[in-house]
Amino acid sequence: MTFAGQAVNAVERALVGLLCRIEDAEMAKIPATGPLILVTNHVNFLEVPVLHSRLRPRHVVGLAKAEAWSNPFLRWLFNLWGAIPVRRGETDLGALRASLKALRDGAILVIAPEGTRSRHGRLQRGHAGVVTIALRSGAPILPLAFYGGEALGRNVKRLRRTPFHIVVGEAFYLDPAEGRLGQERRQELADGIMRRLADLLPPQYRGEYADLAPGSPERVAGS
Repeated sequence: MTFAGQAVNAVERALVGLLCRIEDAEMAKIPATGPLILVTNHVNFLEVPVLHSRLRPRHVVGLAKAEAWSNPFLRWLFNLWGAIPVRRGETDLGALRASLKALRDGAILVIAPEGTRSRHGRLQRGHAGVVTIALRSGAPILPLAFYGGEALGRNVKRLRRTPFHIVVGEAFYLDPAEGRLGQERRQELADGIMRRLADLLPPQYRGEYADLAPGSPERVAGS
């Protein structure tokens, strides 16, 4: 890691620790080596510095909206982090190729299938891009859920630290026998991934997946 990267890592860890009480014990479940697709929900800006500061020194790559690169500070920060810009609302082949290369290089690829921040903490419908990456790479998927961070704004006004919870699930693979998929089947698989996230969250945070039955056709890693 560069000196700038080390400095940013230290600052973001200190600032997040000042604002929040991070319950991160379950992050010990994240493998120390090997390619991994880390699938998360997306509540607000907190998740990025929390993950980035706690997953290092592992090579961590995330997807971020391409519009963020128009902001000079965010462009510098995201380039420092090695983030992959993705054009939302279209098939971005460049982002797909960069994601697959990161996984071939043994990185952790962080994906939030919701595609945008919820701010309220309840799950939104997941998009199917993660399915394409998982099937083409063959990498395991590990669900990781956050909750509590949605209260940050209220707590800052009251000079209170925010409890920020992290729950890590069990790794699994998508079945490569699926082959070429139509959009409907890809969305079904994406919803199966999102159900695994919902299973990690208290009921009030499950949102679009509150009424969906658990279980999916994916196989558990190592099986």
